[in-house]
Amino acid sequence: MLLYSLDLLGTAAFAASGAWAGIRRKMDLFGVLVLGVVTATGGGTLRDILLGDFPPFSFKDETYLYLSLAVALAVFFLHRRLEFLRHPLLYFDAVGLGTFVVIGTSKALAFGLGPLGAILMGVTTATAGGVVRDVLANQVPLILRREVYASACAIGGLLLVVLHALAVSPPLAALAAAFTVTALRLLAIRNAWALPRAPQ
Repeated sequence: MLLYSLDLLGTAAFAASGAWAGIRRKMDLFGVLVLGVVTATGGGTLRDILLGDFPPFSFKDETYLYLSLAVALAVFFLHRRLEFLRHPLLYFDAVGLGTFVVIGTSKALAFGLGPLGAILMGVTTATAGGVVRDVLANQVPLILRREVYASACAIGGLLLVVLHALAVSPPLAALAAAFTVTALRLLAIRNAWALPRAPQ
């Protein structure tokens, strides 16, 4: 129940970030809604397609779609009044990132994937929606810029795989991995951490 609640919080944050990206690009209502829904559900949808789990999660539980649409609509009509949420959204996004990594990695392990495959599914769940958002908004995807983002997801996924192999209690392992991803992302935001670039 805790992970599901955090998952919905992350979904709302991702939907808001997608909607705001559409507004910054001066898209119409349809474009803003598309970016909101794609950002919130794209990663999990791609994960389920790769795992062969049909229909994808957001069609099995349409709460994710309704929530994404509602948040995107709210941002579209109220974005001038919601400016104060821009900064907190980074923190909600970090919580969602950690939760999505745990859900994606755990599902991949349940489907019998090996450690690397499971970690990749966790990273995909957390980041693919943002990649699609940035591509549709004609921007270089966030995970390809100097950001500690996908790397934090990979570390969290690795931790979850290790704890799973050590037979640690699943709820404890999930919370530890989600906390690790969230903490790394928040520290990266606060301290402007970035991965190195190739020397010129």
